[in-house]
Amino acid sequence: SAVIAWAVVNIVALGRATGSILRENYRSVLAAGNMIYALDRQDRGVLLAVGGDHESGIREFRDNEAAFLEWLGRAKDNITIPGERTVVEAIESGYAEYRSSLPELIDLQTRGLAPGPDWQHYRTSMHDASAKVRDACLRLHDLNEATMYAASAHASHVAGRAIWSTTLVAFSSLLAALMFSQAFAERMTRPLRRFVSASRRISSGDYVVQVPVEGGKELRHLAREFNEMATKLRHYQQMNIGQIIAEQEKGEAILSSIEDGLIVFDPGLNVTTMNPAARHLLHLESDGRTGLTCEDVLRTPSACELVRQTVAQGVQPEMPDEARVIAVPGKRGTRQYLMSATAVRGRVQGLHGVVVLLRDITRLREVERLKSDFIMAASHELRTPLTGLAMSIDLLLERERENSTNGDRELLRVAHEEVHRMQALVNDLLDLSRIEAGKIEMEFERVSASSLFHRVQGIFRGQVETKAVELTATVAPDLPDIRADATKITWVLTNLISNALRYVNQGGRITLSAELIGRHVHVVVRDDGPGIPVEYQMRIFEKFVQVEGREGGGTGLGLAICKEIIRAHGGTIWVDSTPGQGSTFTFTVPVAA
Repeated sequence: SAVIAWAVVNIVALGRATGSILRENYRSVLAAGNMIYALDRQDRGVLLAVGGDHESGIREFRDNEAAFLEWLGRAKDNITIPGERTVVEAIESGYAEYRSSLPELIDLQTRGLAPGPDWQHYRTSMHDASAKVRDACLRLHDLNEATMYAASAHASHVAGRAIWSTTLVAFSSLLAALMFSQAFAERMTRPLRRFVSASRRISSGDYVVQVPVEGGKELRHLAREFNEMATKLRHYQQMNIGQIIAEQEKGEAILSSIEDGLIVFDPGLNVTTMNPAARHLLHLESDGRTGLTCEDVLRTPSACELVRQTVAQGVQPEMPDEARVIAVPGKRGTRQYLMSATAVRGRVQGLHGVVVLLRDITRLREVERLKSDFIMAASHELRTPLTGLAMSIDLLLERERENSTNGDRELLRVAHEEVHRMQALVNDLLDLSRIEAGKIEMEFERVSASSLFHRVQGIFRGQVETKAVELTATVAPDLPDIRADATKITWVLTNLISNALRYVNQGGRITLSAELIGRHVHVVVRDDGPGIPVEYQMRIFEKFVQVEGREGGGTGLGLAICKEIIRAHGGTIWVDSTPGQGSTFTFTVPVAA
């Protein structure tokens, strides 16, 4: 109370000092400034009138005349310091002289006299009168400003004295209050420390804790509510701990029963969970280390890169199955696993981690290899008798061309076509099996896309002229050479163009193009034919898949062979098609180093 009372006394004294500044001097300073502004505007009106704009000049002079007289009146009403009255009277008399020159100037203007010596005389006389008034206004401004500075110094002295005296009183009061508050705080914080101690015991799992109900009314009410909360938490913990343990055991049992390897990574690619199957296939049964990372368990660089991209994108990136196969050596040989990554997301916290599933496909790969070997062997064995049969039918057609009846000749022709179709099928099967088994050697070389386009254009020159189809080729400027087997890539282009010619209408168009994207050249074969139905676009590169209802005449193996050839080059092939608007086949080939 003492500090407040003394502060109020000092504030009142300071308020008086500053109030005198505002009350006695600031109004006169403000009046002087506004009179100068109004006088400048009147001078501008005089200049407008002299320059020929008589009406606007006189209007502006009259408008600012009222403002000047208003502020002059305020200055006369606020004369508070010695010498101020003399200055105000000088302003009033000078302004009267300034105004008296205006009628003569207006009279010259109304008589239509041209500007001359008289004009210059009046303009000079008004300018001199205006300068006297302005000087008087500045003296009024400076006089009040000097008085304000003196009052401000006095206010600063009062403020300094108030600060020191208030500080002294406050320090004395603070010392007394500190001694009182220390005793009072000890009495008040004792129950709060009990609440803090009890809260820490509850957070550590001790739900039996109780707080004594004592102290004031509010503290007793808080203690009763706290004890009730602790009791409910104890009951809830006793009720749910068994269920939580059961669910945890159930989850561990499910993970243990999964035959495929399962690994859970956090967003930092650290292992958080691994089922027994994963430990077995990765030979980590005896590894008791903790804090394993992706590189510790999946030693294939592409595997950890897949996990890293899944964490970055939130979903597993699109890639062919072959890129997701990892090989793990073991005592009984190397086994192959198909890897899939699934991002685990929470409703609030975002990405929690990535679940990696390792599926053993060693047996499937072995079955696929045996199937390819069988097809290759069967095709090889069928080729010899089919060749002999085709030659025999060809000889019969030559010898019996004149002697046989029309019916016999038709039967021989049908047999000839079917045998040659079977030969094409067996040859395609044999080529496909050899490519899948890696038994066809690729003769890689540097080759330009333009030379490949020129070669296939020459092959189909006669066919496109016969069907009146336009076959064009465009190559991006400065396109680098590719690393490819020119014969095999020519075969791929030939197959794609042949399919397009088979289905494009007369007068249609087939376009070849190539451009560089990244480290691969994208080769595109586009036609304006009937397109491919959506349900066939994902299966068109499988063996023996043909669009129903179309007379193709092929074996259904051409696109499958194209896919294997491109894959052997380290590229991919796909199709984009809209039914009724044509098809676009695209494959990639790496750039030559």
